Amino acid sequence: MAVRAVVFDCDGVLADTERYGHLPAFNAVFAEFGLPLRWSEEEYGERLRIAGGKERMASALTPDVIRAAGLPDDPAALAAHVAAWHRRKTEIYTEMARAGRLPPRPGVSRLIAEAQDAGWRLAVASTSAEASVRAILDMAAGHERAARFDAVLAGDVVARKKPAPDIYLLALRRLGADPADVVVVEDSRNGLEAATAAGLRCLVTVNGYTEAEGFAEAALVVSSLGEPGGPEAHILANRAGAHPGPFIALADLEACLAG
Repeated sequence: MAVRAVVFDCDGVLADTERYGHLPAFNAVFAEFGLPLRWSEEEYGERLRIAGGKERMASALTPDVIRAAGLPDDPAALAAHVAAWHRRKTEIYTEMARAGRLPPRPGVSRLIAEAQDAGWRLAVASTSAEASVRAILDMAAGHERAARFDAVLAGDVVARKKPAPDIYLLALRRLGADPADVVVVEDSRNGLEAATAAGLRCLVTVNGYTEAEGFAEAALVVSSLGEPGGPEAHILANRAGAHPGPFIALADLEACLAG
């Protein structure tokens, strides 16, 4: 029988982490290390076009910032500073996640449970640091179900980050699944491009930072996964022939694969 699988992105999919987790953690690190940087919500939205936390930090290090902070010009030495800042940022963010300050998005816990109970294989594929991803996954799925994930791929596990397909190609190998039997749940254009380049169908659940991006290749685009008796899923685009109700169910993932 075919091995069905679902691969979740982390940030913006499992929880609304960018605005309420990563952004304040970045700004806390900038203040702690005396860097002349502070990202507004709008500016951080622009930085999100760059995959990877270290890469976002490095993108802000203009010559003026480097001089003002007394940082070295040598690329290797500068990269070492960025790595240290990012480690501290991961500590701050992980503490926030473990303290329950980043609750899961609607429908995430329910859909994870439904997929596992139906025998699907599950994975996470994210450009965030592994410690951060595991903290969010534990919170979103519960520790026991998080431990049952077949793969948790995060951080620098591949050389090229999204929109390159590398992390999804690695997920396919780890899951031992055919691309025709795997659906990805993403929230951004970068993630959709990565999944599509890997030959995978994609369901997009948008958030405040990504809702205006283009998702023409997605099988299904929704406002959230929705929750019975809670926030409903609003269908923004449906190219899968799915017939979702007020929340996205496993049958809708099946429709993404079939469609």
